[in-house]
Amino acid sequence: MSMVRSVVGGVDTHADVHVAAAIDSNGAVLGIESFPADAAGYRRLAGWLTGFGPVIRVGVEGTGSYGVGLARHLHREGIEVVEVDHPNRQTRRKFGKSDPIDAEAAARAALSGTATVTPKRRDGTVEQMRVLMIARRSARIQRNQTLNQLRQIVFTGPDEIRVRFKDRHKTGLVSEAARMRPRKGSDPIVFTTNIVIRGLARRIQDLNDEMATIDDALAGLIDATAPSLLEQHGVGVVTAATLLVTAGDNPDRLHSERSWAHLCGASPVPTGSGKTSGRVRLNHGGDRQANAALLRDSSTPASPRRL
Repeated sequence: MSMVRSVVGGVDTHADVHVAAAIDSNGAVLGIESFPADAAGYRRLAGWLTGFGPVIRVGVEGTGSYGVGLARHLHREGIEVVEVDHPNRQTRRKFGKSDPIDAEAAARAALSGTATVTPKRRDGTVEQMRVLMIARRSARIQRNQTLNQLRQIVFTGPDEIRVRFKDRHKTGLVSEAARMRPRKGSDPIVFTTNIVIRGLARRIQDLNDEMATIDDALAGLIDATAPSLLEQHGVGVVTAATLLVTAGDNPDRLHSERSWAHLCGASPVPTGSGKTSGRVRLNHGGDRQANAALLRDSSTPASPRRL
C-alpha cells in the first residue's frame, strides 16, 4: 500500500533567481531547482513543490527583502511559510556555501523546527504604513539636516545677516527667512547668502508640508486598523504607526505578550552561568524603531514642528 509523502521546501532567495529545495518528512532530498524571481516563477516554484506531494511548510530566506514576493504568493496559495535565518559561520565552514546548499539548509530548518518565525504578510494597511513611514523618516532626516545648515549659515554669515536673525535662531527663523526678497546691493556676499538662506528655509517648509501630509494619511490608516491605539496615553500617530508596522498585517503570529516584548527588544535576556545564575541584562536585539517608540517622550508632537 503506497503512502502519500509530505514535503517540506526551502528557498534561497536572490534578486533575479530563487533556488528551491524539496525534502520529504524523513529528510531525503527530492529535488533542487532554480526559478525566476517573478510572478510566473513563483507559480512554477509552488507547482514544482506540490508535484512531490502535500507541502507542509516552506522555509524562505529574506521574507522582508528578496523573498517578499514569493512569501506573499505562497500565503495566497495556503502554504505555510516560515522565516529562515542565514546559516551560521560554523555550518558554512563545515558544509560550504552555495545556493543549492543554502536552499537545502532552509528546508531542513523548516522541517526540524529550527525555523519557527511566521513572517509578516505585507499585504494590507500596515504595509501602506510601512511605506509611508520610510518616506516620513527620510523627510525628517532631510529637514533636520537642512535646518542645521540654515542655522550654521546664519551664525557664520555677514554681520548684517547675523544681526537680523540674532533672536531667531530657535523659533521663527524658517518662516522669516522664507519670506525674504533678496535684492542686489553693494555687497554680493550678503546677496548670495540671503538667496541661500531663503532657499533652505523654503525647502524646510516643503519637507514640513510633506510630513504633515504623510501624518494625515497615517492617521486614516490607523483609524481603519487599530483606532483604540491612539487613545492610549502618550501614543501619537508616529508611535502608533511604528508599533503597527512592527506587528505586521498578521499580528496573530505573536502568540503572547512575551513574544511581543522580545520583538520590541524590551524583554530581559538571561546572562547567568554557574554561580552567577539568575542574572539578566537588557535586550539589545529586536526592532529598534519599536523599542524607541515605546520609550519616546509622550510630549513629542506627532506632526512636524513649525519653526
